[in-house]
Formats: sequence, C-alpha cells, structure tokens
Amino acid sequence: MARKSLIQREKKRKNLEEKFHLIRRSSKKEISKVPSLSDKWEIHGKLQSLPRNSAPTRLHRRCFSTGRPRANYRDFGLSGHILREMVHACLLPGATRSSW
Repeated sequence: MARKSLIQREKKRKNLEEKFHLIRRSSKKEISKVPSLSDKWEIHGKLQSLPRNSAPTRLHRRCFSTGRPRANYRDFGLSGHILREMVHACLLPGATRSSW
C-alpha cells in the first residue's frame, strides 16, 4: 500500500488541476491567436505564474485499491498484481486468465 502522504499529495494536485484548468486552457488558446511575440511572452508569463502542480502532466494514475503508482491498467483502474488476484478470484466479469 502506498503511503498516505503520497496519495494526499496526488489528490491535492488533482484539485489544483481542476481549479486552474479553465485559466490554463484559455491562456493557451490566447497564445495561438495573438500575432505579436511580446504579447505571447506576456501570456506565457501568466502561465508560468500558475502553481506548478496545477499542470495536468504532473498528475499520475494510481491503483484504486492500493494507491500503487506503477503498472496501472486504465480499463480497470487497478495495478497489475491486484488485477491478477481479482481475475483469479473471479471478481472481474469478462476478464479471463491465460492458461498455457
């Protein structure tokens, strides 16, 4: 299980990303529309002044049950070893085990 502090940090990043999403998106559209370079630099400065953790690239998917940050499957929201345990216990409908 992941440390609680890391999970809370990820939640804080998600909240910041949602809070500044519209500002970030509108600034990026504005940059593409403005013809002068000095105006682009000014808008870019506004983007730089936003909190670093509000950028969507800083978010990381985590396992729904354990909070593990690696080997996550998007379809299930689970890490690899938890997914394997659930498939073997027949808890995921439609998922089959490989037998070879």
